[in-house]
Amino acid sequence: MRLVIIGGGILGTAHAWAAIARGHEVVQLEREREARGATVRNFGLVWVSGRSAAELDLTLRSRELWAEIGGRVAGVGFRAAGSITLVRTPAELAVAEAAAGGPTAAARGFALLEPDAVRAVNPALRGKYLAGLHCSTDAAVESRHALPALRAHMAASGRYTFHEATEARSVLDTGSGAVVIDDHGRRHEADLVIHCPGAAHTGLTRELVADLPVRRVRLQMMQTAPLDEPLTTAIADGDSFRYYPGFAGAEVDSLAAEQSQTATAAEHKMQLLCVQRLHGGLTIGDTHEYTEPFAFDLDEAPYDHLTEVTEELLGRTLPRIVRRWAGVYSQSVDPDAIVTRVRADTHVWVVTGPGGRGMTLGPAIGEQTADQLGL
Repeated sequence: MRLVIIGGGILGTAHAWAAIARGHEVVQLEREREARGATVRNFGLVWVSGRSAAELDLTLRSRELWAEIGGRVAGVGFRAAGSITLVRTPAELAVAEAAAGGPTAAARGFALLEPDAVRAVNPALRGKYLAGLHCSTDAAVESRHALPALRAHMAASGRYTFHEATEARSVLDTGSGAVVIDDHGRRHEADLVIHCPGAAHTGLTRELVADLPVRRVRLQMMQTAPLDEPLTTAIADGDSFRYYPGFAGAEVDSLAAEQSQTATAAEHKMQLLCVQRLHGGLTIGDTHEYTEPFAFDLDEAPYDHLTEVTEELLGRTLPRIVRRWAGVYSQSVDPDAIVTRVRADTHVWVVTGPGGRGMTLGPAIGEQTADQLGL
């Protein structure tokens, strides 16, 4: 079978990977010379710890697929580093205790660690905290390098073609297949077209499926110069309990009722996530903005908050900040929907809206689509 995949981000590339693995031929179109959306503006985290119980099986499958991919494609930078969510108050500790004793704790690899045990796992955490919720199943990839590495591996199959700086202008279902016309005037004939537009909900996406049940979310993040020591796990703060559905329950309700976030964290709907890149720098975030039109500039207050919290947990001054950026991703408005997958025509599908889970769930979503479409 011949597939045309529109979109060069993680979802498009994951669908291409699944199709190539099953022996099909893939042509992939990307409107930029390289993906520039949420795929390269994220942490690169494969995040099992906070996923809801309903998502857990798919998340663990995606973690398994990333490990397999990392073993075959070194350039994606897969590492099974785990994470530690550091708690600083009794209310946060109660959430961590409930998670460590919960019904999915073993599957997630949860263990609640005293401060000395935290430092044994991650010696860089010399700051102030009461305990740490260790998740051994969390992992990371290099988000800015993974896609070129995956494409190079697929190209070696002889069944994969990538067209950069190529925008799909129209998609026509022919009854027996589909034809994509790009902005160079080329025709790409396919048995199946999968459009993975990311946060581009207008233009071709709207022509294919009108209004999707998705919304856009904006975030701010930053990166430091190399830290002069390893940060052996990703880290999070207790505010992440408020954000991730895997921790929902009475303890999180009590946390919300008894403990306010700082004014900046509340205004910008913040949590702290931090992961060390292979070059040694720290990627740190993030904020959440849901109401459009989004600001075009960056707000400095969240960066001050993230710096303060990270320095408190590390017990040291951060290296200088070398990059700051904003990003926008697509999120399904149905909180129970892992992804929005819509059939636009007999041989045309649109797939988007995994929220902040695109990097985590990409391989499993691609596999799931392939299963559903009988590839």
